Amino acid sequence: MNSSTRIARRSSLGGLLRPLSALLLCLAAAAFLAAGCGRRETAAVVIYTSQDEEFAEPILREFKRETGIEARPVYDSEAVKTVGLVNRLLTERNNPQCDVFWNNEEFRTRQLAARGVFRQSNGWTRLGYRTRRIVINTNFLTAAAAPRAFRDATNAAWRGKLALAYPLFGTTATHFHALRQHWGDGAWQNWCRALAANKPFLVDGNSVVVKMVSRGEAWFGFTDSDDIAGAQREGFPVAPLPVTDETLFIPNTVGVIRNCPHPAAAERLYEYLSNAKVSEKLVEARALEGAALDPATAARGLTVDWEQLLRDLDAVTGETKEIFLR
Repeated sequence: MNSSTRIARRSSLGGLLRPLSALLLCLAAAAFLAAGCGRRETAAVVIYTSQDEEFAEPILREFKRETGIEARPVYDSEAVKTVGLVNRLLTERNNPQCDVFWNNEEFRTRQLAARGVFRQSNGWTRLGYRTRRIVINTNFLTAAAAPRAFRDATNAAWRGKLALAYPLFGTTATHFHALRQHWGDGAWQNWCRALAANKPFLVDGNSVVVKMVSRGEAWFGFTDSDDIAGAQREGFPVAPLPVTDETLFIPNTVGVIRNCPHPAAAERLYEYLSNAKVSEKLVEARALEGAALDPATAARGLTVDWEQLLRDLDAVTGETKEIFLR
């Protein structure tokens, strides 16, 4: 083969390779874009929740079955119910790690909303409700002989016979704040000091309250209706006292975090949890007392000015610490 023939063949081969190289470069660029800013949102959503795991897990599993989206839950601890997750959400506000917050009470959700944690439009909503009740051990007390209201727990007859969760966290804290608003600060402080002087058992969470009452270590306690229902399912001799004007109605809430990592999946989970069918399932499981809190039902208990409660939060928390954590 002479030199002119070899040169001609190399020229022809180069002409074929140049378009092929250009095609490979285009395919590589397309793959890079697909893996970068053009990627689709993953089929997962991160949810922080203070709802008890035994009630939340079946709901989240059903959500995945229906939508194909995996809900990855982060739960709170019993001792600092809700407050731990609230502080985490506040810390992460400028770099959200969570998509949806499912809270088992309302006050701390309103605190987060006031701090701009939820998206601006349709940020959060209520679902169902529980109540704060006095629970009694029916082997020691009848409904007629028990303290009829939270105010009556300071009677000397109940010294060392009451259990309650630390009133700095969860629904216990919210209830104490609402009672202060109901009675006025002076009457509330007098009640708190008399209550502390009556030597109650201060424990880590409402479920512990019910366990103590169930075992007869305390004759009665302040707790939530779902914890009472759980003890009754297990056959313990406990019963709630009736609703009064000192009863706090406690809706669950669900909200979408502003600038969350997975907004489309978050919206799907938000819509799912706020559907009445989910509240009805939680009522069947006795995690909730009712699927919707209508005005007539709510009027039976405490009327709360939530904006005022938020304004007073730090001051009342300080007063509560001074009384109960000496």
